[in-house]
Amino acid sequence: MPNQLTLDLALPPPTYARDDFVVAGGNREALAWIDQWPHWPALALALNGPTGCGKTHLAHIWAARAGAIVVDGQDLEGKSVADLSDMVVATPTIVVEGADRAPERALFHLYNLLRERGGHLLLTSVLPPAHWSIALPDLASRLRAAPAVSVAPPDDELLGSIILKQLGDRQLHAGAGVVQYLVSHMERSAEAARRVVAALDRRGLIEQREIDRRLAADVLGELSGISPTT
Repeated sequence: MPNQLTLDLALPPPTYARDDFVVAGGNREALAWIDQWPHWPALALALNGPTGCGKTHLAHIWAARAGAIVVDGQDLEGKSVADLSDMVVATPTIVVEGADRAPERALFHLYNLLRERGGHLLLTSVLPPAHWSIALPDLASRLRAAPAVSVAPPDDELLGSIILKQLGDRQLHAGAGVVQYLVSHMERSAEAARRVVAALDRRGLIEQREIDRRLAADVLGELSGISPTT
């Protein structure tokens, strides 16, 4: 009987490299906008979509392209105008992840400081700015004038392609039906695909097992904390 294994789920942080981004219909428009920089029609671009759709990966692709820093919206809490000015002086290209969670006045000052320096701002959120509850009218008008691009969650084809790429990057071979099984049973996100393939690699190596549907079911059960099913 194979050795019992409790998976260590602490994985290295994702690289968010451009080469690791799998393009599909649901994200192609957003990637095209990223590639249009610095020829955006406005100071800001807003990317919106559900958790796991690839917004963060796209944001980091742009950050690498534009030399931008990435900050979380909540981390702008308590920032003074002087603090924000120092940030903009350091780099006039900034990503705000979870921008709908940012304090409005800080986001408003950040926008104005970037405008003064001819910079650019990339915002990510679940909903587009037009659907945020914004109390400051000037901030609302600025953000709602920015192009807002939706990123769709991975469909079956995209999720399967991500799994295949993760397997290929690790030089792993999966048996017949494994990818289809994973697509049908796992969480629908690129990060989940990365985590599942890493777990398949680790468990298959330790237990000396082929990557087949049974191993896939065991790994998904371990990751989700439920009994695997086939």
